Amino acid sequence: MPALQRVIATDATRELLQSLRQRHGELLFFQSGGCCDGSAPMCYPVGDFIVGDADVLLGELDGVPFYIGADQFEYWKHTQLIIDVVNGNGGMFSLENGSGKRFLTRSRLFSDEEFEALPALARH
Repeated sequence: MPALQRVIATDATRELLQSLRQRHGELLFFQSGGCCDGSAPMCYPVGDFIVGDADVLLGELDGVPFYIGADQFEYWKHTQLIIDVVNGNGGMFSLENGSGKRFLTRSRLFSDEEFEALPALARH
């Protein structure tokens, strides 16, 4: 049985990531906590977004690191984030903007047993 993961991707997400990687090179995600683009998962070329010391690496999606701010992680630590793709306009600063597709975070609560089994995460 595969290890439980805090963040996972749908097939549509993996397909869009492959297309974005071909155009932009190595990528990273940051789960936005509000501000300009709401709480959208934002996709950036590596080097275009500075990950802070308190940011948390939740995992990887098809080899793309996925970070979340420490405060946002505290709100969502009991949930598995499921990164999906839907039709629409992406976040203003996210690479999928203009593609007619956008990343969307769905979530589900971990059971008590799942939450207890999750490995601890380190800050960036």
